[in-house]
Amino acid sequence: MALEPAAKVSEIPAGSIKEVLVGGKPVAVANVGGRFYAIDNTCLHRGGPLGQGQLEGPVVTCPWHGWQFDVTNGCLANNPAAKVQTYPTKIVDDDIFIEV
Repeated sequence: MALEPAAKVSEIPAGSIKEVLVGGKPVAVANVGGRFYAIDNTCLHRGGPLGQGQLEGPVVTCPWHGWQFDVTNGCLANNPAAKVQTYPTKIVDDDIFIEV
């Protein structure tokens, strides 16, 4: 696995989530209280874009059908056994790197 550049810290303010393409893979990057988390951008239900969802605390709601995921661990809010892939993040200056 390699660290890939994903976005600038300044592009993702606290309380927001953004879709990015990292190493050809769609990823959603969330800023929860100044900490950055990266998850697979594709909802388990019908493939909705999680990076376009609403972020409240650590929970993102898929814009298509309302499924909710915890961005800190990828778990589906009402069924922690189901989860999307998470990716380690690293901040260097104003750059966010994701290990994919």
